[in-house]
Amino acid sequence: MTQSVVVQVGQCGNQVGCRFWDLALREHSHVNKKGIYDEALSSFFRNVDSRRSVGGSCDITGGRIQSLKARAVLVDMEEGVVNEILQGPLRELFDSTQLITDVSGSGNNWAVGHWTYGSAYREQIVDQLRRAAEHCDCLQCFFLIHSMGGGTGSGLGTCVLKLLEEEFPEVCRIVTSVYPSAEDDVITSPYNSVLAMRELTEHADCVLPVENQSLVDIMNKIKHMSHSGKPGSVIKKDSAIISGQGGVSGAEKPFDAMNNIVANLLLNITSSARFEGSLNMDLNEIAMNLVPFPRLHYLVPSLTPLYTLADVNIPTRRLDQMFTDAFSKDHQLIRADPKHSLYLACALMVRGNVQVSDLRRNIERLKPTLPFVSWNQEGWKTGLCSVPPVGHSHSLLALANNTCVKPTFMELRDRFAKLYRKKAHMHHYLHVDGMEQGCFTEAISSLSSLIEEYSQLDATKDRLMPDAARLNIAT
Repeated sequence: MTQSVVVQVGQCGNQVGCRFWDLALREHSHVNKKGIYDEALSSFFRNVDSRRSVGGSCDITGGRIQSLKARAVLVDMEEGVVNEILQGPLRELFDSTQLITDVSGSGNNWAVGHWTYGSAYREQIVDQLRRAAEHCDCLQCFFLIHSMGGGTGSGLGTCVLKLLEEEFPEVCRIVTSVYPSAEDDVITSPYNSVLAMRELTEHADCVLPVENQSLVDIMNKIKHMSHSGKPGSVIKKDSAIISGQGGVSGAEKPFDAMNNIVANLLLNITSSARFEGSLNMDLNEIAMNLVPFPRLHYLVPSLTPLYTLADVNIPTRRLDQMFTDAFSKDHQLIRADPKHSLYLACALMVRGNVQVSDLRRNIERLKPTLPFVSWNQEGWKTGLCSVPPVGHSHSLLALANNTCVKPTFMELRDRFAKLYRKKAHMHHYLHVDGMEQGCFTEAISSLSSLIEEYSQLDATKDRLMPDAARLNIAT
């Protein structure tokens, strides 16, 4: 069994991470009734007996659960969120060696996070990453969670990503990046996002982009449904997606429901690594099968179902409907419609009592409606995990390498250009040691070339490729 380490950077990264650990514990306790430390738990948790060690903690490889510690490194240059986690119900999951905090924050400035704090905390971050890696028997993946709009998440988050590549070049790096909405209250978020984009394009193996606005839209739809009064639309308060209990202080926070959706994305993507199934999908296989061009590694996630109905007597959504939902724009975690763009590849990660035949049947049913690039018509990767999320009979995560990310990147470029034309707020960045104006031009150039690569692929969408000419054999 393999292990993975979660690296949470910045306020958003730590709030999402907090929900991930809360829901992961709930999921494992639902399955692990005997309290035995098993291989499933070992993928994200260590079993520690602090009584048997001097000046530290001793890992127990089998037997009963003593004290679980998360395989995680928590980084934030403001200590507020991390302190809340340490005062909440998850406090036993972390020890002080896993936390790296400061007090002043990055002031919504990518350069401060990347250059100032990146150099000040480099050694400490590398030490914690190495320590987390040393506790693993077979380290398979680093999951980095951060946001793009602020200073610490975008700046220090991408600095940590570079450190991961330098220190552990053979270990897969999967990044969950939360993109700001156009109405974001951080005025400099377009600068921060575009500067971070260059680092993600250069140093990540896979990026799972999640848009704030998309999460807000999903929550509004769920709220509207639950208040519609229609029979069978009462939504359960304590479901796997909308947990009634926050992981921080016991009371639900305003963003918990949105963060739960992102946490469930991570639970589903790691389900095959944690539980048995008839068709296991290795985390390394995601990048191997879904990324035909190294730079085009942005995978659009969609999740279904997004809520649990209160009435257990109402049949859960039919299996076929779940597959249809995964390709509708209402279930995408960025505002995009993949069915009207070009697929380079697609992964389907199914959980619950689903047969391989159900999976194949739905792929064959949907295939004619999904435009795949001509040279990868069979570009499907599938995984079947037998353990469903808590409160559901089955669930589906789709990861699409699709040109539909292009409008999100173009919108980001336009918002960057509006600020950059006036050189607004640039002096805050250029005052930082290590930051030069060239960083801005390189970042926007990198983003523009990424958009151009997607455009070139889009241009092939309606062009049928003729079969290659065959050699005539003389008879």
